[in-house]
Amino acid sequence: MIMGQVMGSLWATRKDNKLNGMAFLVVKPLSYANESVTGEYFVAADNAGAGIGDTVLVTTGSAARTSFANSDVPVDAVIVGIVDSIEVTHD
Repeated sequence: MIMGQVMGSLWATRKDNKLNGMAFLVVKPLSYANESVTGEYFVAADNAGAGIGDTVLVTTGSAARTSFANSDVPVDAVIVGIVDSIEVTHD
């Protein structure tokens, strides 16, 4: 899973019919110190009701599709949670 911050929204009026009704958000990957990591922003389907500025948990690949009732949905990144807090011990 990837932790990220929602940076924006994406709209696509013409798309695969299986994507109808889904919200798409632009996500910036974060480190576990809640800092930006080098990496490209990416688009994820939202399955958790996230909004801009939220820190989110994203699953990718084939696991992403399993969060939908129809596993034939053509997505490879899905927001599956909104992070309330994170605690990491640094040795």
